[in-house]
Amino acid sequence: MGRLPRRVVSGMMVATCIAALCGPTQAQVAPPFATLLRQTADAPRRVESEADIRRSEGLARQARARPNPSVSILTENVAGSSPSRGVDRAETTMQYSQPLEIGGKRSARMAAGEAGVVASRARDRDAKIRYAYDLACAYAAAEVADQRMLLAEGEVEQAQNIVRAARALVDAGKEARLRALQAETALNAVSADLEGAKADRIAAYAQLSALPGVEETFTGLSESLLTTPVLAPAYGPVDPMTSSSYLAAQAEREAAERRLAAEQKRAIPDVTAIVGVRRLDYENATALTAGVSIPLSIFDRNRGNIAASQAEAQAAAARLAMARNDAIADARAAQAQTVAAQSRVAAAEAAQGTAEETYRLARIAYEAGKSPLVELLNARRGLGEARSIVLDARVARFEARAQLARLQGRTLSGDEIQ
Repeated sequence: MGRLPRRVVSGMMVATCIAALCGPTQAQVAPPFATLLRQTADAPRRVESEADIRRSEGLARQARARPNPSVSILTENVAGSSPSRGVDRAETTMQYSQPLEIGGKRSARMAAGEAGVVASRARDRDAKIRYAYDLACAYAAAEVADQRMLLAEGEVEQAQNIVRAARALVDAGKEARLRALQAETALNAVSADLEGAKADRIAAYAQLSALPGVEETFTGLSESLLTTPVLAPAYGPVDPMTSSSYLAAQAEREAAERRLAAEQKRAIPDVTAIVGVRRLDYENATALTAGVSIPLSIFDRNRGNIAASQAEAQAAAARLAMARNDAIADARAAQAQTVAAQSRVAAAEAAQGTAEETYRLARIAYEAGKSPLVELLNARRGLGEARSIVLDARVARFEARAQLARLQGRTLSGDEIQ
């Protein structure tokens, strides 16, 4: 009887799929993780990140545009006092004005635009990697919720068996009524835990469904991530300087510096070249005009924008430093945790085997009247704790693998994310 919950837990995925196929039509089993990741490429988070790339590309195209010229027509010496009372002495000038950007303004603006595109693409790759990581965590969280609910159901089943055994001994006069009440109290406690586990399962599946933006809430899983074998070649050493978060921060710092250079160039006054044609009606003649217009930088020297860009560049440099420190720390921690988690799982599974045998022997002894109820209750509680520890160890192993894959820019299966 003590081995039944273990078989139930090991067959969790099969039971979930069968229940989903035989259940109501609205039940929906989540596909394997790799398939779900491919199918949800249009998730809201992904759409937002890709839209940011298009925005940066649009700004970069705009940065290459030159200033528009202007055409003006001006008529002078008309409708005034004598001798300009009529239009006989009219002088009509049509002129063409072309602003000329000097001091490398356009090239600086274009460089800032291209750097913005590079930064947005780096952010998009980081967003892809983080989305894959978050989706894997949500997938695993749903699996953990399933297993915790099954563990709680096993606890309830064991507690019910203990209650029946205690009542039988009470009816036979071999136990006091107090023992049956103690068993019933333990049953009530694990029943409450089961209700909490059911609520947690609903929340976990709601989160798994909301992250990719699927229309129907998932009700089951088609594979286990906690027990997926690890491919050693895909989880080797990590170079912190190649992590997507560090590369994104590096690209953002470069873009901020380019924007600062562009703002500094904007302080240089533009020169406007003017050429035109003037018609002199009174002389019945035509003359050419030419000139240059230079603004005086008296009031607006773009100091505010320069100061803002300097602060932005400083903030980007600080974020890069933080990203570098975080990448180094995360790389070291992930590799250490990956090795430790595997050992932790092995130790926890060995302890679970011991707890199962202890519970089996305690149950046999109690039903034979050779041990008190408290020993059986303690053995049942110890078995439940051992199973929870095994599950926690497997979760820790998964989290270490997922974190290591994120730092390497890969999925759990080892595929590189571009």
